[in-house]
Amino acid sequence: MALISIGGVDLPTPTDLDVGIMDLSKAERNANGTMIIERIATKRKLGISYAFLTRSELSQVLGAVSPVFFSVTYLDPQTNNYRTGQFYCGDRNVGMMDFINSVPRYKDIKFDLIEK
Repeated sequence: MALISIGGVDLPTPTDLDVGIMDLSKAERNANGTMIIERIATKRKLGISYAFLTRSELSQVLGAVSPVFFSVTYLDPQTNNYRTGQFYCGDRNVGMMDFINSVPRYKDIKFDLIEK
């Protein structure tokens, strides 16, 4: 099983995978000054980066994250199990390492997947 898959398609293993666990809350203080917090939801943010990808791998990755929302399966560190959720993609950054004989090679590919 791959470390991460989108829409049931295994992606190349990222160089770095940073899993953020975010609590969405409504917080305010009552008349006594005591903090009251209502946790609305807990969501994940996956920071993904690749040091190097071929043209076909880059095309596969960018195509997988191009829909507005998509299903992502990844290894969750909190549960130590694979977890599937609905995500969307933030900005995608792609650097070109070189362009030799009309063939580009790509480096430093980075993007965030944010849970819906």
